[in-house]
Amino acid sequence: MNKRSKDLRRKQRVERTKLEILRGAAEAFRQRGVSATTMEEIARRLHMTKGNLYYYFRSKEEILYFCQDYSLDLLLARLEEIRRSGAPPDEQLHRLIREQVGIILDELNASAMHADFHMLSPRRLRKIIEKRDRYERGVREIIREGMERGIFREGDPKLMAFAILGAINWTVRWFSPHGPRSAQEIGEVFADYLVRGLKAHETGTAK
Repeated sequence: MNKRSKDLRRKQRVERTKLEILRGAAEAFRQRGVSATTMEEIARRLHMTKGNLYYYFRSKEEILYFCQDYSLDLLLARLEEIRRSGAPPDEQLHRLIREQVGIILDELNASAMHADFHMLSPRRLRKIIEKRDRYERGVREIIREGMERGIFREGDPKLMAFAILGAINWTVRWFSPHGPRSAQEIGEVFADYLVRGLKAHETGTAK
C-alpha cells in the first residue's frame, strides 16, 4: 500500500471516529444541555480516555460547532439535491421535511444543532447562522414557488418557512429513540401535515 492510500485510509478512520464522538456528544447535549455536559462525561460515554478525546476535539465548544456544522452541511446537500430534481414544490417540500426530521433525529441521535448554539464563539456563530439562513432561504423559495404556481395558498413565505422549521426543530426536545414512533414515521407525519396545511385546494375543491 503506497503512502497516498495509507494517508487516505487514516483520514477516513479519523473522520469515522469524529462522527462517533459527535453522535455521543450530541446525545449528551440533548439530555443534559451543553452547559452541564463535561468533556469527561463525553469521553466516558464513548469509553475513551479524556486525552484521546482531546486528540480529536480541543474543547466542548468545538464539538458543539461540529455537531451543528455537520448537520447543516447534510441539510444543505439534501436541499440542493431536491431542488435539482425539478419536482413540483409540494413534493419538494414534503421530501425536504422528511429528510430534515431524519437528519436531526437519526443522523446525530437528536443532535444539538438546534440547541445552545449561541454558546459558540462569535466567529463560529457567524458561520452557523450563515448556513442556517441559507437553508431557511431555500425552504422559503420552495414555498414561494408553490404559491406562485397556485399549489400553495397565498401568504408570507418567510413566516410559513419559520412555522415549518420551528415545528421540525422542536422535535429534538421530545423525541426519544426508544419511543413508539421512529424518526422516519415522525418525518412522514410531519411532512403530510405541514404540506397539507399550505395547500390551496382540498380534495379538488377550492377553499
